[in-house]
Amino acid sequence: MTRNNFAPYITISREEWAKRSDDPMLHLLNDIDTLQGINEPLTKEEITQIYVPLSRLLNLYVSGAQRLHAATNSFLGSRITKVPYIIGIAGSVAVGKSTTARVLQRLLSTWPNHPKVDLVTTDGFLYPNKILEQRGIMNRKGFPESYDIRRLIQFLASVKSGAERVSAPVYSHLEYDILPDQLQWIESPDIVIVEGVNVLQVRPRQQQKEPTIFVSDFFDFSIFVDAELQDLQQWYIARFKSLRNTAFQNPDSYFHRYAHLSDAESEAVAANIWNEINRPNLELNILPTRFRASLILEKGDHHFVQSLKLRKI
Repeated sequence: MTRNNFAPYITISREEWAKRSDDPMLHLLNDIDTLQGINEPLTKEEITQIYVPLSRLLNLYVSGAQRLHAATNSFLGSRITKVPYIIGIAGSVAVGKSTTARVLQRLLSTWPNHPKVDLVTTDGFLYPNKILEQRGIMNRKGFPESYDIRRLIQFLASVKSGAERVSAPVYSHLEYDILPDQLQWIESPDIVIVEGVNVLQVRPRQQQKEPTIFVSDFFDFSIFVDAELQDLQQWYIARFKSLRNTAFQNPDSYFHRYAHLSDAESEAVAANIWNEINRPNLELNILPTRFRASLILEKGDHHFVQSLKLRKI
């Protein structure tokens, strides 16, 4: 463990972090295959050494928030509506945010003091393709301007106010668009995990004509999943090739036109998409938010976490 009295983070090696594990939780994870993403290896060792300790730390933070809530009720002599603890997860396309979110949802739901854990992805708050096309930004999907930030903030404000039932729009990766007739309902959860590439992003002040509210203002804890640029590109290309052989084969897939590409053609197309869209978004909008996170998970080229940076309290 590296301690620098003048740095905002404590750097912790994988080996040191793993000492905080809790083996009894492992029997709850007998379906790892349902939690991992495409081309994102997930092993019992990764869960044991990285995610179980993280769930223990988050349990301590959530428990502290619950005690503070009870103390406030006692002080005021009244019953204040319980509000969920909100965890944000950010990082590049193909870094493994969704896997991290699903594993944490499963682990956190096993703790008796916060069994109801909901997961929301910000994909649902993208503008519909029709609007993106009208604005000429279809090729900037995933950039900050492609999201309905006002609706996302309204959603988070309702959740954080303790509203009993709040809806979120649903996104289809098959159709590559918002599903207009579907909603995800969030009903009095203990914890809400919000996952998306730009959840820690802030907009330039000069664009604001009113007081600025950021998505991250609603987070109690935030995680940034990090990796080297060259690894991210390789993972993206590998995922594209896997999707070519699976989801893209569906005639209803937006990307069905890529289903019959050769390996070489797939690599060329994926590399072009990466360099034209995903890498610029990463460098301009996502990476600059890394040090706004409470915790940074630093992955090696094997896709497993090799070290962590935990913000000092």
